[in-house]
Amino acid sequence: MKIAQISATFPPYMAGTGNVCYHNAVELAARGHEVTIFTSGNSDDSYPYPSSLNVNRIRPVIRIGNAPFIPSLLKIHDFDIIHLHFPFFFGGELIYFLSKFTKQKYLITYHNDVVLGGKIKPFLKLYKRTVMSVILKNAKKICVSSLDYGHNCELSNYSGSIMDSIIEIPIGVDTNIFNPTISSDEIKERYKVYNKKIILFVAGLDSAHYFKGLENLLISFSHITDETARLMIIGDGNLKFHYIKLSNELGISDKVIFTGGVSNEDLPKCYACAELLVLPSISSGEAFGLVLIEAMACGKPVIASNLPGVRTVVDHNVNGLLVEPGDVKDLTAKIDYLLHNEDICKSFGREGRKKTEEKYSWKRIAEKLEHTYFDILSRDK
Repeated sequence: MKIAQISATFPPYMAGTGNVCYHNAVELAARGHEVTIFTSGNSDDSYPYPSSLNVNRIRPVIRIGNAPFIPSLLKIHDFDIIHLHFPFFFGGELIYFLSKFTKQKYLITYHNDVVLGGKIKPFLKLYKRTVMSVILKNAKKICVSSLDYGHNCELSNYSGSIMDSIIEIPIGVDTNIFNPTISSDEIKERYKVYNKKIILFVAGLDSAHYFKGLENLLISFSHITDETARLMIIGDGNLKFHYIKLSNELGISDKVIFTGGVSNEDLPKCYACAELLVLPSISSGEAFGLVLIEAMACGKPVIASNLPGVRTVVDHNVNGLLVEPGDVKDLTAKIDYLLHNEDICKSFGREGRKKTEEKYSWKRIAEKLEHTYFDILSRDK
């Protein structure tokens, strides 16, 4: 098949949507398909993409946050299937019109709800009722990371063909790259954290990822009394200095490590040096939590918010712990519990590794995607 993958973000911008698109593309190419990615950026951006991928980075006419306007998406032609990673404001509309003009079929991976407040909220609500409804309705399939999320997120506000087209295709992890045998020595030496208990947080630190709940984690960490505990924050973005300022105000700046973005090579090593990973997301903007399965693949226990989708990844008291979104007191208690229960951490880590091997291999996910593509094409002949 000739497959087009469309995403607003893509590596080297390290965030969930682009990473999922990347791994989908790599595995589909490995299965013999011709895969082309269309995304925003400068065509001369240097990044070591695999030779099996055709990556078209297109400079947007304008960009609002992570929403680039790329009119040349309308020029996409001669693909058997178009796979749109959504939300993609501007991009979703263009792919809809493209499908009408060229009869090319598209499906959607619905990554997460968009939840915004302030003056834009009523406009977003109108958009979801009108434009977004049309984009979703015309998709041949809507892939969600779990049916739990699909039936509890904003997709459930729609009816008929939209809900009927939902299928579950999880997010995956490379269980070879992320594994429990990785050495943490290099990272511990770099950040001088030998004999420290590292609590890890991994996410974009930009406005688009406000829902990750880092403010709550910083407040929670300020109540941790274990003097050996350190909070390592991996990520970058326009809110980074806001979080640095908050850590200063909370009096924990000497115990919080802001690494900035890290390379693909170093990320597994960062998981290796951690005692546990925390994902304290606060809204349905969090649909799954790729970092959870990366940590679990490395044999690490996790703490995450009890949100639709996320709770399908974390089995409470089996491979990690769930906390109620925004409950700082509960989060503090559970971090403290894991810091002081090494045997429980090891047990959770073993169970997490087992689950990633059984359910979240990228190769298995590519097989499901391939089957979905063929199903769409066979039904519409």
